[in-house]
Formats: sequence, structure tokens, C-alpha cells
Amino acid sequence: MQTLVIVASCESYRTGDFIAAARTLRLNTVIATDAESPFAEPEQQVIVDLDDPDGAAAAITSRVPEASAIVAVDDQGVRAVALAAASLGLPANPRSAAAATRDKLAMRSTLLAAGVQQPLFAAVPPGGLAAAAEQIGLPLVAKPTSLSASRGVIRVDDIADATDTELRIRSIVGDAGGDQDKPIIAESYIEGAEAVVEGILVSGELEVLAIIDKPVPLVGPYFEETMFVSPSRLPEGTQDRIIGTVRSAVDAVGLRTGPIHAEVRIDENGEVFVIEIAARSIGGLCGRSLSFGLLAESLESLVIRSALGLTREFASPAKPATGVMMLPTAAEGVLSEVSNIDEARAIDGVDGIEITVAPGRSVRPLPEGDRYLGFVFASGLTPSDVERSLAKAASTLDVVIDGEYVASDGQSEAAASGFDGAAGA
Repeated sequence: MQTLVIVASCESYRTGDFIAAARTLRLNTVIATDAESPFAEPEQQVIVDLDDPDGAAAAITSRVPEASAIVAVDDQGVRAVALAAASLGLPANPRSAAAATRDKLAMRSTLLAAGVQQPLFAAVPPGGLAAAAEQIGLPLVAKPTSLSASRGVIRVDDIADATDTELRIRSIVGDAGGDQDKPIIAESYIEGAEAVVEGILVSGELEVLAIIDKPVPLVGPYFEETMFVSPSRLPEGTQDRIIGTVRSAVDAVGLRTGPIHAEVRIDENGEVFVIEIAARSIGGLCGRSLSFGLLAESLESLVIRSALGLTREFASPAKPATGVMMLPTAAEGVLSEVSNIDEARAIDGVDGIEITVAPGRSVRPLPEGDRYLGFVFASGLTPSDVERSLAKAASTLDVVIDGEYVASDGQSEAAASGFDGAAGA
């Protein structure tokens, strides 16, 4: 039996999905994580410091020298995976490429050197956001260099707000255990639609699995993800430009193998700007909205098979259209309950609802918060069908925090969204 090492933060939503895929593929699994995991017995775990990728890689290779494949569930593990895989002679991304995906400033500098289209950007030392605004113009988006899931990402429209915004971002970095004095990054705000590319690299060649629309516009001041729907309704020419731009970005960063998750903006002229390149698949439980082939193989299974070298032509999506709604946190406090779940599940097209925050747990909205309340999954004959099902489910659910019903902007916008695919035409 081949052995798979799954590298994941103890906070990851997705470890269980990767283990389920590994079991389907009849693999022995070992979890490398930063705290004891409930997904495996202690003898099947390696406790590592994911902030020390060299040490984590050494621990993995020492404990599991027989590993046939190593995969990262989330951003925290990509550097350790690259180092451990290379040490064991397995297909691996270069150290520099994995590191660039974990540092937004390094990624921006790499893309700039390669001439890949992206927002204007500037490194922001302590106290420097106002000067950066003068340099690249307003509006701009300020963000930490290493946090994910839109945490700490804030739009600035007025230079008078720059200092307070910078202090807020640095406080968020500190709360996440980072160095508040490290540079943050400022980027020019690109007006337009946003899309996601999910793919897998095989010997440096990008196989695109899906282009996913974000029907609810992300305009700020915070950038809370809500709805993902595929296949994309963007014009075919725009989709071709998206794929070409992402391929150029992947090549520039130097990624060679494994999953990639890219986010792009498309302006009114159809020009494509790279927002993000990650050396892992889509985050949270969003991967459950994607399945492939007649047997509805999971995204996690494709990632694992690719790592094992079991590559063949990747199958087409299993369903005509699918999507996921991430349930945003609308207020700070203690989650009392999420109700009307059965009613939302009964909506035509809704495939499932997963609440990922237990009642009694403290929650915070973005940009300080670091997680969504849960996920709604839907499928249908068309992307518009899926969008309507997700919006109806989101508006049906009642979220109670500190004993009071709260309605988030994300849920309201989802219910009112009407994406028509015209962006970037």
C-alpha cells in the first residue's frame, strides 16, 4: 500500500476531505500538522512547526521516508511540501516558487520582473501607507503579505484614512501571530469582475479544471468572499485571456507540479490582472462544489492522483453547473445558532449545507475574522440556476449571534445578485 502524507494546519477545514479521498484510492495516510488532529490516530501523525518549513520537511522525511506522495491542504504547508518532496526525490516545486506564493510582496516582484499584468503595488514600511497612496493612487487595496482568505484586506478611498487603516492591518497581523513591523503591501484597486482558476500542474504544464465566477461583486471596503459558481459565464475570449495570463504567472513564479489556485480581475476592457497565485487548491470546503467524470471524482482525489504520478487526461466536470456559498460572519460575538437549515436544504438545487462553527464559539467578521460560518452547495442545469438556489438558501438561513438575529451584507448581496457574464466582453 502506498503512503500519502497530508500536510495541513490543525485549523484546516479540508483535512477530512483529503483523508476520505485517500481512503477511496486505498492509500495509507500520515498527517503532518501543527497540533494533534482528530482525523487520525496519534501513530499516524507527525507534529511539525509549519512556520519552520525546513524543520517540518526534515520531520516528515525522517518519519515517513517511504512516502509516495506529499500534498498540502492549505497555504501553511506548501513550503514544507516542496522541501520534503524534493528531499525524497518526488516531483516538487522549487523552494523559491513555494516561498513566493506565501509572500504577496515577493510574488508581486516576481510577476513584475516577468511582465505579467497585475495591479500597481508598493511595499509599505511602518507608517508608509499614506506615501504609498501618493505613489500608486487611489483607490488602493492594502493587505498583509502572508494572510489568506481576505483577512486584513481593506480598500482605501481617502488618503486621510490611510494611517488608521494601516494601524488596523498591522494589528490584525499581530493577532495572527505575525510581525507587525514587517512591510505590508498596497495595490491599485482594479474595477471589474473577479474570477478563479483551478488547475493542476503536470511537469510544468497547466491543466485547467475550472474557471469559476464570483457573481457577488467584491468592491470593498472589505473583500468577503461569498458565492462561487462554475462554469464561468464570461465570454470565451475573456476566458482564453484569463488562462493565458494565469499560465504566464505560474511560469513566472516557477511552479512546476501540483494544484494551483489563481484569482484574477477583469476590467471593463477585458484586460486580465493577476490578484493571487497559490500552490494549493481552492480553500475552505469550496472544493466540494467541484467533481469530475462519470464517477464524480473529487477535487482532492485529482490532486492526490496527480501527486502520485497517476496522471491521465483530466475528466470534465461531473455536473452541468455547480456552486458554493460561503456564509459570512456578520457581527462579532458568540454564535448562538444557525437555524432554518432543513428548510434551506430542501430548496431545489441545494445539495448540502455544512456549518463549520459550533454554537458557543466566538466569531468575528472580516477583516479581523479568519473563518466563515459554513458553506452551502448547489448544482443545476445552468450557472444561473445554481446562483438562484444559493441565494435563496442564504436568505433562508437565520444566523443568531449573542442571542440576536443578524443579516450579513454578503447574504443580502447574494440574494440580490444577477451576474450576467457581460463583464470583460
